[in-house]
Amino acid sequence: MPVPLGELAARFGCELRGDPDTPIERVSTLQEAGAGAITFLANSRYRRHLPGTRAAAVVLDASTVDDCPTNALIAANPYATYARIAQVLYAEAASPSGRHASAVIEADAAVDPTAWIGPNAYVGAGAKIGARVQVGPHSVVFDHVVIGADTRLVAHVTLCAGVRLGERCLLHPGVVIGADGFGHAPDQGGYVKIPQIGSVLVGDDVEIGANSTIDRAAIGDTVIERGVKIDNQVQVGHNCHIGEHTVISGCVGISGSVTVGRRCMIGGMVGIVGHLQITDDVYLTGKTMVTHSITRPGLYSGQLPFDEARRFRRNSARFQQLDELARRVRALEKGAGAAPEDEQDGKDT
Repeated sequence: MPVPLGELAARFGCELRGDPDTPIERVSTLQEAGAGAITFLANSRYRRHLPGTRAAAVVLDASTVDDCPTNALIAANPYATYARIAQVLYAEAASPSGRHASAVIEADAAVDPTAWIGPNAYVGAGAKIGARVQVGPHSVVFDHVVIGADTRLVAHVTLCAGVRLGERCLLHPGVVIGADGFGHAPDQGGYVKIPQIGSVLVGDDVEIGANSTIDRAAIGDTVIERGVKIDNQVQVGHNCHIGEHTVISGCVGISGSVTVGRRCMIGGMVGIVGHLQITDDVYLTGKTMVTHSITRPGLYSGQLPFDEARRFRRNSARFQQLDELARRVRALEKGAGAAPEDEQDGKDT
């Protein structure tokens, strides 16, 4: 159902330039938007598309509004405002309640009457399922798991025994939380498995992407604080502690016993060695390999940028020669510094 532009402006505290009665019914890009569509401008790379947009309205900031050829919503944070508008236009239907005929719920599980247990889902003994929780198809909730209100397991999610989820969490298909951490003690050429007797604690408003895994602690808890957002195919090892509102992109691997601070942003395919400490407000660009603790906030990179293949190969070969080159430079500097001034003068004459 269309929403008047003026209603969106009032709801999200935007300054409106244009017709408040303009109906908004969908979102689109600057390039493809047409009648009834709202779009946004938050990245200067796309500013060139603004003068030609056919959108019904654009969410932007005050610095670009003069270039807007249509209705404008002026916001301090256009991207976040766009996200909230999209939530209004694409609101999810009310969740069902009850249980599917194929679901299996152990007798002593406590399931709130407003929760939904979907097809072929399983809820184990002593589990506690909160209000309006959705346990999607083929999901497995093992014994003594606790799930807070309004959390959704989309499908094929596995929560191992004792895991605790907060409220309003969203777990996408294939997520596994609470499997054994990777703990094996070397002994006489082989390995002895270390029992993983801890659990996983996930705070409120956490989202975990498809096929991501968070291991249980060997002792104590692996902790994911509130507001953390984890992309697809991320591995979080045992006893890690991820601070609130940290964002982790796809294919990141975090080894065991790592502490990541608050409001960090970890780019795709980053690897973090075990037992490190990363302070608050650290930004790691894609494919960075973190091998020591980071004690100061800031932007860190550890990956060579791409180049033409021929030049990249030449530079890679030279990179391998840097150690020898440094030794030669030190030898030259040492030799130059060792000669007395009078000897040098004599050679000049």
